[in-house]
Amino acid sequence: MEQLTLLSSQAPFSSNGLVIIGSVIVIISYLFNLVAKRYSIPSVLLLIFLGMGLHGVVSATGLESPDLTPILEVLGIIGLIMIVLEASLDLELAGEKRTLISRAFFTALVNLAFSSFLIAGVMMIYLKVDLTTGLLYAVPLSIMSSAIIIPSVSALNKDKREFMVYESTFSDILGIMLFYFLISSMETESFGEMSLAVLLNLSLTVLVSLAASYFLIFLFQKIRTELKLFLLIAVLILLYSLSKMFHLSSLLIILVFGLILSNRNIFFPGKMRKFLNEEHMATIFDNFKMITLESSFIVRTFFFVIFGFTIVLASLLDLKVWLVSILILGILYGLRWAWFRLVIRKDIYPAVWMAPRGLITILLFYSIPENLVVAEFNTGILLLVILASSIMMAVSLIKYRKSGPGEPELTIAEAVEEGEYLPDSDSP
Repeated sequence: MEQLTLLSSQAPFSSNGLVIIGSVIVIISYLFNLVAKRYSIPSVLLLIFLGMGLHGVVSATGLESPDLTPILEVLGIIGLIMIVLEASLDLELAGEKRTLISRAFFTALVNLAFSSFLIAGVMMIYLKVDLTTGLLYAVPLSIMSSAIIIPSVSALNKDKREFMVYESTFSDILGIMLFYFLISSMETESFGEMSLAVLLNLSLTVLVSLAASYFLIFLFQKIRTELKLFLLIAVLILLYSLSKMFHLSSLLIILVFGLILSNRNIFFPGKMRKFLNEEHMATIFDNFKMITLESSFIVRTFFFVIFGFTIVLASLLDLKVWLVSILILGILYGLRWAWFRLVIRKDIYPAVWMAPRGLITILLFYSIPENLVVAEFNTGILLLVILASSIMMAVSLIKYRKSGPGEPELTIAEAVEEGEYLPDSDSP
């Protein structure tokens, strides 16, 4: 008992103090959300600055800063699951949305592919590495952050909001799959072996995703106790972790489950509908969506505050960091502007400037295997790209709000109907 008292007295913060700090952070985060909705400033940006401010306070008081990196990694994984789940629950696969979904998918795919290769070229020069390693460092920087976009698009009209949700979700999924594809490619001897492994991986993941999703829906609609929603979240996290151990595309499992749950009428057609208690499932869906939204808010709050706390501002004093960051931002927004201007053409603002980097970028950098880590890479690049891309999104949203609801541009759906969404209406 005396040892516990001694340890407690030596700790920089008491247990009660940590509880108070955590509660205050959640309250401040809620206020940040109100500010974000009112002024179109991404709350994530404010959370990062809050974390940096807390680190400054700890340093000024002479206390030893704790190593929060392990906590950051765990929060990143849970946050990734909750954000993809939250996004998938909002995705409707109705027939009239197929064109919108396909445009968002190809927008995410093309921008991810081209930006990855161009940024890889920058990394090859900056880090003096081969193409594969350059791509490994480029892919995280090429992925849009649904963690930032989804909470920030409430001010947009429905078509723009749905487009951004679809695009950012596809960017997350495709980017993560490409990242782990690159890691696995470094462990195989031939391209044919690598391609076969990826094909088998995706096929097995889809089968597992469908089987697990249907089983969970059948199971949880039979459970009559009130304590089941967090049980469902725990099962999904367990499935994600287990599939990760077997090197499956684990995030696809979360996405498929969310899509099936939110589009039950499509995935339970004809005679299969008799196995679905729609009244009971509607209640489960509404409550589960609320729990997911709240949980995602909490995880996102602490993730970005801790990320801000761990930032080393001294890394920003390196001129090379600024040069590389500016080149990366130029590639990201140059490609995006060209794609929107030449292909989409209509209704491109503010979407063309809404390409923030955030949780996925940070999480994947922490996921690079130790044997592939390049010591010369300066994490200040992450900070600058994340802050600059978030600020650019904030500015574009503010300008959009000031333009008012009566802007002359067509909505995406209207552009599609009028054949003006693509230069050639027969284009894929």
